[in-house]
Amino acid sequence: MKVEKISKRVLSICVGIILVCFALFLTIGYDNQVGDYNKPRLTDVIMWLMYIMAIATALLVVWSVIRGIQNSKGAGGSATGGVPGGKIAFFTIILLILSFVIGTVMGLGAEPYTAADGTVTTAGWVTVVDAFCVSIGIMFLAAAAAVCVSMTGVLTKSASK
Repeated sequence: MKVEKISKRVLSICVGIILVCFALFLTIGYDNQVGDYNKPRLTDVIMWLMYIMAIATALLVVWSVIRGIQNSKGAGGSATGGVPGGKIAFFTIILLILSFVIGTVMGLGAEPYTAADGTVTTAGWVTVVDAFCVSIGIMFLAAAAAVCVSMTGVLTKSASK
């Protein structure tokens, strides 16, 4: 089976699982045990889903890098199929580093956070979480922009000229 078909099937399955989990998360009742503290009953399901997706993504990245190295056998980052893969990889890494720096700078000076159950999170960890959340937002916007550019075919048209 071609890699593209496998990729489409895996993406469809992941999107389906995510939609079902979030639909259940948002529609099944709430557990109000501690006064105003009100959490959805399926919070654990969403957290486990995120852990599993993060681990699966990390494994797929490692597999993809190994497979890419094996397939290229030392080939440069030239355009493959009209798409400048080397340039895209370079700018992606730069954007990732910049998003972490921006997130860290935005989170500096954060104060410790005290949860409803009395658990205190230090200011350093709050800054790390802020950096992570900001970088996710930046990378999400960049991915959405990349998908829009890819759908227009601008890169392949300009590379084929």
